[in-house]
Amino acid sequence: MPSFSFSRFAGLIGAGLLMGLMALLPAKAQEKTVPESKVQVQLSYAPVVRQVSPAVVNVYGTRVEKTRPMPMDDFFRRFFGDRGPGMPQERVQRSLGSGVIVDANGLVVTNNHVIEGMTTVKVALADRREFDAEIILRDPRADLAILRLKDAKNLHAIELGDSENLEVGDLVLAIGNPFGVGQTVTQGIVSALARTQVGVSDYQFFIQTDAAINPGNSGGGLINMKGELVGINTAIYSRSGGSIGIGFAIPTSMVKAVVQTAKNGGKAVVRPWFGAKLQAVSAEMAEAIGLDRPMGALIVNLNPGGPAEKAGLKRGDVILAVDGHNIDDMEAFGYRFALKGTGGDIKLTLQRGKDQLEKSVKLLPPPEIPARDTINITGRSPFQGATVANLSPAVADELDMDTSAVGVVVLETDDNSTANRVGFQKGDIIVAINRTPMKTTQDLKQATSQEARLWEIVVNRNGREFVTVLR
Repeated sequence: MPSFSFSRFAGLIGAGLLMGLMALLPAKAQEKTVPESKVQVQLSYAPVVRQVSPAVVNVYGTRVEKTRPMPMDDFFRRFFGDRGPGMPQERVQRSLGSGVIVDANGLVVTNNHVIEGMTTVKVALADRREFDAEIILRDPRADLAILRLKDAKNLHAIELGDSENLEVGDLVLAIGNPFGVGQTVTQGIVSALARTQVGVSDYQFFIQTDAAINPGNSGGGLINMKGELVGINTAIYSRSGGSIGIGFAIPTSMVKAVVQTAKNGGKAVVRPWFGAKLQAVSAEMAEAIGLDRPMGALIVNLNPGGPAEKAGLKRGDVILAVDGHNIDDMEAFGYRFALKGTGGDIKLTLQRGKDQLEKSVKLLPPPEIPARDTINITGRSPFQGATVANLSPAVADELDMDTSAVGVVVLETDDNSTANRVGFQKGDIIVAINRTPMKTTQDLKQATSQEARLWEIVVNRNGREFVTVLR
């Protein structure tokens, strides 16, 4: 079959028809004029860049690790001395990213993953001055962290803009330190808003941009044409490791809540507890309850005595809006609800059967009942080196688990510990040991203090129970 090119198509319709089509074009499209001033020739983003670039910084993190020693006999020691393979060796881990100064007295916001696990953090300004930095707040669930620069004052801080006013198609600049080459500016547009299937943090509601973002840009600023910060660049979608025009930024509506907590002296961001388990609304569900499309978040379970139950919400209710903001999916609800902080209440628009109604839910922090009673397990058992706690809505919320879960949960495992080698993971719920239920950390402490030839352990991981037997 012959190819169908535009030139052949033009030949088919004939010159007369082409002339007729050209005659239909607006006259202005054919007009050409000579620029009358230098301003009309030189369009540039330089004024915005000059305004904001001093507030964008480079963030360097380091951590010194000791490698496991290898056995060395006297023969090798004679040649290598204390630097032989049998001696502990130090290895330096480094991280590189970007940050933004949000307060003239030295507060810097960056991504949590940039400084995660780092013991020493330094920040280099655009004018090459360097400061030691103290990590004053981490918010892993939002992938944000706040640093304070030591002995810094009268710095150039950026103004926090309103990410809620962004529209698809708006021009934006991304400023950061890609690949460690130094401060770099790229330009693009807002490609999409409220992206929720990115998977780099618990609160997924990202700004998508085609401004080139590469490794090292993490923590840098996404800037609007007013010179305001509208997002913190945090992730890219790439098969090669470099930019292909799909980057994601955390909106400043979330950044503001974290920054304000740090300014108020808080060590952690406390977010409200809803007290209900949600589920996505499928096309079949939407049709059954009278929605014109899949949207909202379906309530499938309620915590007894939780804020949602006390507000009169019921299983089967579909949350359509939060304070007037439409809710397309579960992630959108989680984001909107988390932004509110604690105190006061929030208005929800619900679909219940064929009716729509509104309910007010109080914004309360998750309770820590029972007390977490954190314990590090020692002694000879499969749990040696595991840190465990009693589950409460507060602990479950921190771990992004179902807040109705109960029992004993693993918070972490020490490197090279028995628990780590066995394969216990953060968030595992220890249901039973040798057929004895584990209701509290004291139950687990008691069970692991006794010697056993065989360990039958029931674990709940991500809602699924399995049994493992260790000898």
